[in-house]
Order: sequence, then structure tokens, then C-alpha cells
Amino acid sequence: MGAWGYYNFDNDTAADFAEDFKAEPSAGVLELALAATVDSEDYLDADVANEALAAAEIVAAILGKPARNFPADLLGIIPRLDLSHIEPLRKPAQQAVRAVLGSDSELRELWEDSDEFENWEDLQRQLLKRLDKPGA
Repeated sequence: MGAWGYYNFDNDTAADFAEDFKAEPSAGVLELALAATVDSEDYLDADVANEALAAAEIVAAILGKPARNFPADLLGIIPRLDLSHIEPLRKPAQQAVRAVLGSDSELRELWEDSDEFENWEDLQRQLLKRLDKPGA
């Protein structure tokens, strides 16, 4: 799987996605990664899921709720982004996280076979909470 930890940026695919996002920090990049999971009617590939979780983490950070371990180099990009373009991605980000947590997800299956599954699953549930609208 190319993972060195259960956090959402602790794998090669998410790290590559973060680098691509730093090169082109736009809502469009995030939207494409999220849509790949939401629009998928088939078995969800682990790489697609890892990119979507990274995108959802970035959306949460831009909305003011970054993870404690959010990459510092990405935090510097956030002030340059227009929040009005990110707010509409809140719901697709939540849908993407739910899809990754679902039964048709290769990434979920890979984590189920590890000793860190409960930590990984809890992390995704925390991400969903951070993506909630204030007062929701």
C-alpha cells in the first residue's frame, strides 16, 4: 500500500497528491479527487481513496479545521485560496470520506487487515466531524 502510518498523508499516493496540489492549489484539483470516489459505482481503488482523503483533509483545513498532523508546507498555501470556492466542496468531501469507509473500498479492506484499522477508522470519523458545518 506504500503507507508508513494511518494518518491521511502517511502514504505515497497522498504525498504525491499534496505535491500536485502545492503546484496547482485550486478548488478544481480538490473537486476532481473527491468526485472520483463519489462518482464511482464500482469497487473503490485504494489510490483513488487515498487521494480523496487527502483532498478532504485539505478542504477541512481550508474551512478552518486542519488535522493536528496536517502538513505544515500545505498550511502556507491555504491563505491564498478563496473560501467561497471551497465551501461547496464540504458536502462532496463528506461523501468521499463515507465512500472510502464503505464496504466497496479497497483501502478500507487493506486497513481492516492491519493492526491499525481502529485508529484509521477513528481518524476518518474525526475528519467527517471536522467537515461538518458549524452549528450542524
